[in-house]
Amino acid sequence: MNPLLAKANWMARDDIRPYVFVRPENQIAQPGSVHRLNWFQQEPIFKDPLDISELAFADRLYSLEERAFGPSNMAMPRWVFYDCAVMPGFVAGFAAKPSALSKEMREALDPQKFPATGSPIKTSSVLKEVTSLDEMDWIPLSLFIIIPTMHKGEWVAHNLCSVNSLVPEGQGFYGLGFLSKAFGLWYANVDQCSGMTQWGSPALKLHSHYGHLEVIGAYAPVHSHAKTITYRVQVNTNCWEKFFNKEPDLAFLENYGPTGTFIDPKSEESMLDFQKRIERSEGPFFLSAGEIAQKKLDEKLMIYNLKQQY
Repeated sequence: MNPLLAKANWMARDDIRPYVFVRPENQIAQPGSVHRLNWFQQEPIFKDPLDISELAFADRLYSLEERAFGPSNMAMPRWVFYDCAVMPGFVAGFAAKPSALSKEMREALDPQKFPATGSPIKTSSVLKEVTSLDEMDWIPLSLFIIIPTMHKGEWVAHNLCSVNSLVPEGQGFYGLGFLSKAFGLWYANVDQCSGMTQWGSPALKLHSHYGHLEVIGAYAPVHSHAKTITYRVQVNTNCWEKFFNKEPDLAFLENYGPTGTFIDPKSEESMLDFQKRIERSEGPFFLSAGEIAQKKLDEKLMIYNLKQQY
């Protein structure tokens, strides 16, 4: 294992494995062949979303996503998960044997048994009741949904969450969310990844470390949450290491320079002004992952562009 991942030693355990929840037709032909990386040594577990015998695994994915995004009113309906995620794309992440779960994780992942921790898991009324944790072979700890687009080589990162957000700080698996997305991008040989998150969200600190983050949309009134940033990155595994070692990204500093203008995550007017600049083709514009990591969520961020444009 890469020494930078020493804190994530759970990745070497036999009772925790990466998984791919994908219909057979969507399986990647040569997984992990583009980005040379030695982080993911274990063989993934495969689950087929069209196989009814895998319903318990799907139900746990639904529950995890609902608990993570329900409070912000962004949980997915089951039909969206099926129609828009697993049919065109796939879900990746990490899963554990029941014996690998701590008491805190069991309570977080089993709202059926611990109703105070979340909504009961829903399943089909014509099938058996919800499968208990101890009846399952593997239990999903995280999920990353990634969907191919009509733009060749580009994928959309639709959703990312992990059990870490549902347990007290320090009780989860170190780096689980970041490594779940990293595994999906690596596994699917993704060159270009686009995605969406909200200004001021802690998720921006994570998503900005998969490649130099270009802002292709600063305001999204078409979205349910207009204060949304739409971004694009050329996947670069050199940036991934900096998420763990906190080293400066010298390549970013070499290629991009500050414009002297800022985006204010607290100001809708600032977002709209930035959006108009993008629409006038004044960019491309970028944000610094290092700066995002160092600043508070509501602080202004410098807008960068390519140095050769000056």
